[in-house]
Amino acid sequence: MAKKVTNFSDLIQRVTASCLLHPLGSNRFHNQVDMTPDRFLHPSKNQLKSKLSNPENYDDEDEQCYNNNNNSSSTDEEEESGEIFEDARETEEELQSKRYNNAAIWGREERENDVWMIMGQVFDSISSMKKAYAKLQEAHSPWDPEKMRVADAEVVAELRRMGVLRERFKRGGDKRNVVARAAETVSEVVAPYEAAMAELNKEVKAKEVELEELRQKVSCLSVVVSSGSGNGKKNGRSNLSSRKKGGGNFILQHQVPTSPTPDMFEVTLKQVRDSSKSFTSYLLSLMRSAHWDLSAAVRSIEAAISTTGSTAITSTNPHQHQTKYALESYVLRKIFQGFDHETFYMDGTLFSLLNPSQFRTECFSKFRDMKAMDPSELLGILPSSPFGVFCSKKYQDIVHPKMEESLFANLDLRNQLLNGTHPRTPFYTEFLGLAKAVWLLHLLAFSLDPPPSHFEASRGAEFHPAYMESVVRYPGGKVPPGQVVGFPVSPGFKLGNGSVVKARVYLVPKK
Repeated sequence: MAKKVTNFSDLIQRVTASCLLHPLGSNRFHNQVDMTPDRFLHPSKNQLKSKLSNPENYDDEDEQCYNNNNNSSSTDEEEESGEIFEDARETEEELQSKRYNNAAIWGREERENDVWMIMGQVFDSISSMKKAYAKLQEAHSPWDPEKMRVADAEVVAELRRMGVLRERFKRGGDKRNVVARAAETVSEVVAPYEAAMAELNKEVKAKEVELEELRQKVSCLSVVVSSGSGNGKKNGRSNLSSRKKGGGNFILQHQVPTSPTPDMFEVTLKQVRDSSKSFTSYLLSLMRSAHWDLSAAVRSIEAAISTTGSTAITSTNPHQHQTKYALESYVLRKIFQGFDHETFYMDGTLFSLLNPSQFRTECFSKFRDMKAMDPSELLGILPSSPFGVFCSKKYQDIVHPKMEESLFANLDLRNQLLNGTHPRTPFYTEFLGLAKAVWLLHLLAFSLDPPPSHFEASRGAEFHPAYMESVVRYPGGKVPPGQVVGFPVSPGFKLGNGSVVKARVYLVPKK
């Protein structure tokens, strides 16, 4: 009986496993089992089945029959079981295919509905745009700017709406893409604002760079000012030099070489001469506007220049170019006074004698820091700096109170300077250009080793082409013989390398 129970259990397990492995096809599987039992049992087993229902009728002969048939039909059972499993899988695939077909049909219907809805909106938008365009035409005759503005806004709005509908139509009506389409629409709306934000960010970065440059300038100028008196002067200069040597990010560090050269001095001197010509022309125009006696002014200048006491001039009525050069001579003589001293004799310091090497290094550092600065901005931040004191002093030396009152009908410029501030007038701004050029030349002169020595031609001296240059151009570019110095215009310099920067002179025939 043990064998009988075991064989029967094996049959039951086979059928149960098939049902559990393919639940979706389970009904069909059971139907097939019920309708075609011979798929699993041999015909002789039908008797066994009836006996199984009544265990009393089951005997050894039946068991033997079952065993013989079981061996012969095992292979057939496995094949039939595989067919049943395959049928179950096919049934599941059919169901899945039906679901996909239903979803596709639903998607097409939804897409068609969406397309019809879009088309309806398109026709509505076209109608609205036609009405807005008609309003725009009506606003032209008679001319009504307000109606034109309103109608134009309506037309633009409808065009934008049609553009959005066009994009929706291109992307289709699939509901699954609603979120993506909404995101794209938002991106289209936000894109111009993002571009504007990018431009604003660029402007902010540029302003930050400019602000950092100004901070560096203020820091540099603070060091320069702190070097203007006593021990603080030495400490400030040492700090400035150490910061330069340490690779500080100063604005002008890349604009000039790391050490002074005679060529730099010659270039800076040319800038001084250009600035002096510009300032002199400005001053001369003001004198003409104030109806000055220019001949008397020239005679006064020549009398001040003369070392022999002679006030004779080349003519009673000087030429226009003689007046200009005489005035330039007066300006440069005043502003170059004290050039051979380290502070233009504004104080009694002698730091250049106590520590010449360090003083030269600090002078060149100041030259590099100040080279590209606007003098007006510099004095607006530090009006009482050494450069500010120099500008105030030289302006008062050049422009006499009576002269200023005659030119401007007041003494406002002088009063502001006496109060410690620097004016922002065009005339004073022009003067600051000359003052800065001379200040830079002075710093560069004390940066060179040995420093250049300057010289001036005296009135009545013979012309020496190696040391003098005529401001008056002669035919052929050659000075005729018998010419002497009528008055010096600008000083000359002899540099440490042996080169000479010629002095500019105004020549007259010898008498």
